[in-house]
Amino acid sequence: MDEILIKMSNFVIGKKTDMTQLFDEDGRVVPVTIIQIDDNKIVDLRTEEKDGYKAIVIGSGFKKNATKAENGRYKNAGFVPRYVREFRVESTEEYQVGDAIDIEKFDTNLKVDITGISKGKGFQGVVRKFDFAGGPKTHGQSDRHRAAGSIGSGTTPGRVYKGKKMPGRLGYETTTVKNLKIIKIDKINKLIAIKGAVPGRRGALVKITQRI
Repeated sequence: MDEILIKMSNFVIGKKTDMTQLFDEDGRVVPVTIIQIDDNKIVDLRTEEKDGYKAIVIGSGFKKNATKAENGRYKNAGFVPRYVREFRVESTEEYQVGDAIDIEKFDTNLKVDITGISKGKGFQGVVRKFDFAGGPKTHGQSDRHRAAGSIGSGTTPGRVYKGKKMPGRLGYETTTVKNLKIIKIDKINKLIAIKGAVPGRRGALVKITQRI
C-alpha cells in the first residue's frame, strides 16, 4: 500500500491487542479486532528533493537508550519514537513535524485499510502452503500423501522452472486488508474496534489508513 499515493487521508499506527465480539443495534454478534492507539506524532517528512519521494513519517512511543544518531535524526520532533512507519502522500505541504495525530479524526462511516506483518508459520509443505491435494492414498503409496509430486519437465529443459510452487516459509509477510469497517471508537481509552480480523499476532504493530 505504500506505493499508492494518497491525496487526503487519516493515518495512525497502533497495536493489535485482541479479538472479541460486540453487539450491533439489531442485537447481532459482530467479531471485532481491538487496536490500541498510543500517542502518534509526525516525526519526519520525506520530500522529492531530499529522498526522491513524498511521505510522512509517524512515530509512536518513546525509545529508551536512544543513540546519538537517533537523537539527531528526530531532533525536530522533540523525542525519539519507539515505533516508526511512513505513509506515502502526493503532497507534504499540509503536514508539519511535531503535529499530533489522534483517532478523533476518523469517521465510522468510512472504511479503513490496515497493513501489518502476518503471523509466521515456519517452514511448511505444499499441502498447507498452496493447498495441494497430495499424492494417492492407495496402491502402496504410504509415504506420498503430502508430497509435491513431479516438479521437473524431463530432459528438456532439464531443470525446474523459476517460480515453481515449492515448500518454504509461510507467513511473516507484509499484508494489507482493505475496506474494513470501524465498529466503535473509544476516544477515552484510545481504542478502535475493527470488524473482522487484521494481520499480525497480538501486540503486532499495524498501520491504519482511512481515505477521506
